[in-house]
Formats: sequence, structure tokens, C-alpha cells
Amino acid sequence: MIETNINTAFFHSWFRKYVKGFYSEDPKIQENIRLKEEHTLRVCKEIIQLGKALNLNKNALRLAETIALFHDIGRFEQFRTYGTFNDKISENHATLGLKVLKETNALSRLTKTQQSIAFKAIGYHNVRKLPDPADENPDCLLYSKLLRDADKLDIWLVVTTYYAQRHKHRNPALELELPDTPEYSLCFIEDILNNRISNSHALKTYNDMKLLQLGWIFDINFTRTFLYIQQRQIIEKIITTLPDTEDIRKIQNHLNEYIRKIGDS
Repeated sequence: MIETNINTAFFHSWFRKYVKGFYSEDPKIQENIRLKEEHTLRVCKEIIQLGKALNLNKNALRLAETIALFHDIGRFEQFRTYGTFNDKISENHATLGLKVLKETNALSRLTKTQQSIAFKAIGYHNVRKLPDPADENPDCLLYSKLLRDADKLDIWLVVTTYYAQRHKHRNPALELELPDTPEYSLCFIEDILNNRISNSHALKTYNDMKLLQLGWIFDINFTRTFLYIQQRQIIEKIITTLPDTEDIRKIQNHLNEYIRKIGDS
């Protein structure tokens, strides 16, 4: 089957025009709309790098980039409507994004097969766990895994940059409006020590959010992503912002050991 070449320039143009409709004179709104716009464009770059490491062909890379471009399209409507990025107190941003894509017919230039993969990958990008390989198409799972890794890599960049500069400028939306207290919930520590992904619905404090972000390491799919995690010192950057306790030292050692084992295998 010969697939039509995907015109990513058209999709980028559509995306820019759509996002501009959410620009605001209100600095708080504008800061967060731009935050998600810039995040999206970096995720596009991350997914291309990961795809190239897997030797995907040009059109497969273009489909991956298109999926990355639209993965957070629901975030703009979410922030305008609810003033938050917290899905728990607003609505699921992936579901909202699929609604936007269907209403605007934004992906109509893709083939039916490509559209199906894109819709599913976007719908899966923020679920706690992907479906079992026996229950889902291999292509769909490949693109879903690429998107999840690329998305996490850039979220880690956004949050570690923010943690380092937070004393200069606070953005409650990036903290999911969680209370900034010294406490953390032990369930997040236990999850990390048992190589489990935590449930975001259990978040109670700002420190819990950081622990949740560390636990994403157990949901990484590609060797190249692990390499980036090490090179960018993601674990260290988040750990230094957490209280200096035995629990935290224990999870730091555990995470470093986990990544070392992956690197050796």
C-alpha cells in the first residue's frame, strides 16, 4: 500500500492558527497558553529524535510528529474554560483534545488508518497504563509509546526548569494548585520502591507531584529515552527539590540502580 506523504507544514500552520485564538491580554492566561504551545513544539522534536533512533521511515516520522503536534490540543480549551491543567478538577485533556480534533476535522488530510492511529495514540497519551499488546494494534502501540516517552521528556524539562527558577516566579498552574508543604504521601515512595506507576488521583501535596514525576521512569519504552534521562540528570534535578529524608535517599538509589540495570541489559 502506497501511503500519501503527510504534509506536516500544513498541520503546523493549522496548529499555530488554532492556538493564536487562545492568546490573551491576561498575563496569567497568556503565560500558560504559551507554555503548552512551546511544550508541544518541543515534543514534536523529541518524538522525531526517538523515531530516528528506531530507524522509522520519513512518513512514519511525519505521522509521529503530527500525533505529537496534536497530543495536547485539548489543553488550550481546558485552560480557557477551567483556568487549570489539573484534569481531576476539570476534565480529561486527552478526551477534550479528541473532541476538538473531531469537531474541527483537523486530521482529515490523513488516511483513515493514520487517523485511527493518531486518535488512539492521543487518547492513550495520559492513561496510567497502555493496553495489553494482545488487545491493541502494534502500530498504534508503537506511536503511543513514542508519544508517551517524548511527552515525558519535555514535561521533565519544563518542571525541572521551573523548580530551579520557582523562587523568581511562581506559576500555580504548573503546581496543579497543590499545597506546598514539607509532607509527601508514603504511597508514592512505596510505588517507586516497587517499580510501579503511581495514581495521579492520590496527589495531596506539591512533593507528591514530584514523586509522581520520578515514578514515570517505570513507564519508559525506549533505550534512547533512558539515555536522555541520564544525560539530562532528570532524577538528580527533581531529588534536590525534595526534603532530605531517608525515604528520598532510598528512592534516589533505587531509581539510579534501575536505570543502570536497563543500561547494562
